[in-house]
Amino acid sequence: MTTRPKKDLIEIFGYAPDDLTSQCRSLWKISACPFINKQCSKANHDGSIIYGTCSVSSPYGDCIICPNRLYQNKYSILRKISHDAFGFDLPLYTFEEYIPIRETELNCVIALGQNSGKEVKIGTSLSMDWVLARIENGKLAEYTGAEVQSIDITGNYRDAWHSYKNITPSTSLIPSSEHGMNWANVHKRLIPQIIRKGTIYSRSNLVNSGLYFILPDIVYRKFEEIIGVDIPLQTSKGKDILTIHTYELSPFIKHGQQRSIQLKRNIRFSLEEFSRRFISGPNLPSGEQLDNAIKRVLGLG
Repeated sequence: MTTRPKKDLIEIFGYAPDDLTSQCRSLWKISACPFINKQCSKANHDGSIIYGTCSVSSPYGDCIICPNRLYQNKYSILRKISHDAFGFDLPLYTFEEYIPIRETELNCVIALGQNSGKEVKIGTSLSMDWVLARIENGKLAEYTGAEVQSIDITGNYRDAWHSYKNITPSTSLIPSSEHGMNWANVHKRLIPQIIRKGTIYSRSNLVNSGLYFILPDIVYRKFEEIIGVDIPLQTSKGKDILTIHTYELSPFIKHGQQRSIQLKRNIRFSLEEFSRRFISGPNLPSGEQLDNAIKRVLGLG
């Protein structure tokens, strides 16, 4: 029996890393992502190795590190958003699915994103993850945005990954992974990005439901360390409302089966309040703390 370390890789190509079933190992051979039905994009610096790592252990539980992991069941998270935003159950198509039926399917929702047509870009540097466009009588009636994020990692897990790649029934021990979690990205990149994009959506005459943000619940807990856990919730949609859907992995069942993702939280709050708390939230360090930190660096503390 293989002994797995406490600090570990949790899923590779959608399955437990020590899974030796044919459905799992066939994905290793072709480096395929089972959630978007394309080659995995998680590669080393020169592209010679496709790692396929979907989730890893963290101090807070098993954490998804690849946004594509959230797209199981043919983008079911986007269908959930479409139903919530537009209020009725219209069929949702990828751009490629829509093109051959556009003359007959006059009322539907089209998902525009990296894996569906292409991302909607504004200017030279701002790309929207997903735009869900509601088509009515063959015309654009309204749309809403969806940003999907996981968390970046630091360090490397090369030795652990190679051990799992070459694992056999007689393998006794897997080395510990050396990965870390880049929590700093939450306030450096993720929150500012959500504020910027949410503000743009709120200014559109064709947006009625604001921006949706999908991420692992473990990552959202890091947001709460910055904005607080007592942010006032809203009960209705609006163009200036941010809707959060958080997900977590279901418990492991057995080899040969994929874990599902489960909706953990569905909450709404105003984009203005979210922005205000990011700038001057309850956990923002005080000026005195900055004074003392500078004195410590200077050796004057």
